[in-house]
Formats: sequence, C-alpha cells, structure tokens
Amino acid sequence: MLVYGLIFFYTYCMQKPSFEQFEATSLYCPRCKAAVPVRRRLLLVLPEGEEYEYLCAYCSTSVGTKIDKNAPQIEVLIKP
Repeated sequence: MLVYGLIFFYTYCMQKPSFEQFEATSLYCPRCKAAVPVRRRLLLVLPEGEEYEYLCAYCSTSVGTKIDKNAPQIEVLIKP
C-alpha cells in the first residue's frame, strides 16, 4: 500500500502538466448574446507580461483580457 501511495504521489504531483496556458477560441459576447469566435489583440506590454484583449469576431466588442506571463522580458539598452 505504501508503494502504491508513493507511485501515485510521483505520478500526479511531480510530473509537469501537459499544458502551459489555455488560449480562448470562443467567448460569450454580451452584444451578440452568444458564444462567438474571438480575436486576440495586444493591449499593453507590462513588466509582468503582455496584456491581450479578446474581441468578438463579429461586432468587435471587448469580451475579456489576459496577461501572458511567458512573454520574453524586454531589455532596454542606453548608449552613453
């Protein structure tokens, strides 16, 4: 029983998940009153990541936002 418990712990707790982040393909639009396909638009570049806005593919209403924390860090070079 102890061996089974250790195998269970390793299998479900120690392995890396098979996904990194979810990407929305359709969201509810309050103007269209239905789940619709969405487009992603870059809104801001923040120190903690890039912020994206999801827009309805039919009426371009904003239906949500997301901060992508896996974005590469921005480096600023200042010439003397």
